Amino acid sequence: MRVIFMGTPDFSVPALRAIAARHEVVAVYSQPPRAAGRGQKPRPSPVHRAAEELGLTVRTPERLKSPEDQAEFAALNADVAVVVAYGLILPQAVLDAPRLGCVNIHASLLPRWRGAAPIHRAIMSGDAETGVAIMQMEAGLDTGPVLAETRTPIGPSNTTADLHDRLSAIGAELIVDTLDRLPLTAVPQPEQGVTYAAKIDKAEARIDWTRPATDIDRQIRALSPFPGAWCLIGTERVKLLRSRLTDGSGRPGQVLSGFSVACGTGAIEVIEAQREGKRPMPASEILRGLTLPDSLA
Repeated sequence: MRVIFMGTPDFSVPALRAIAARHEVVAVYSQPPRAAGRGQKPRPSPVHRAAEELGLTVRTPERLKSPEDQAEFAALNADVAVVVAYGLILPQAVLDAPRLGCVNIHASLLPRWRGAAPIHRAIMSGDAETGVAIMQMEAGLDTGPVLAETRTPIGPSNTTADLHDRLSAIGAELIVDTLDRLPLTAVPQPEQGVTYAAKIDKAEARIDWTRPATDIDRQIRALSPFPGAWCLIGTERVKLLRSRLTDGSGRPGQVLSGFSVACGTGAIEVIEAQREGKRPMPASEILRGLTLPDSLA
């Protein structure tokens, strides 16, 4: 099958590698290189780098709205385009160009968590499970009918980083199986149960210790590793990256023992944290070099 692959971040790379092992990838589309690092030199995206390693043709248009870009896309005569966290809205002419259209790997069980941050929002909301949906793309935001899905539980210790890697692997396996069985009958998404996964705002990252422990634990795990839920310890901003619920109570922000902190109701224990300019490390290592005050509030 002739496949166009469209993706940008690390999440997309396993799917590209899996598809390239079984199908003819006629072109890879990715976001243009962006300035990064201390030297601010243009850096190709993870998908761009993986495609070059595989010897695939890479295209990095700023947008796909020009007639020239759309004609170039159509001239590839692809059977299908696979889209995974590409980062550009696809015009209708692009959606219609491949023989079997464009399909998207989405990291949620649609119609729950349409939009930009489905993994973060699932953890933050306390969902018991999530998964990957393969969706036939249409003009609306993640509104297309579903071709296939796989479910997976969200464990009480799972962070966004944990689920990101698991769902990326699930998506790679599921898309290969789906391509092997195309064309399939797509199932329209139900009108009930639609939720939107708004992009994470950095303003959501500061911890408010007056909130319940369950909410703070979910916040910490949902925002790990980026942007990282944080609190002030003295004058230093410290990111809290892993936590769990624990016994105990006290004034919101009161340090109970070790790195256990009282919340509005209940308490959490910090398992992993990151000081400014340092690597992430277990809470036990953090406490060797940082004395906690009586209260973090």
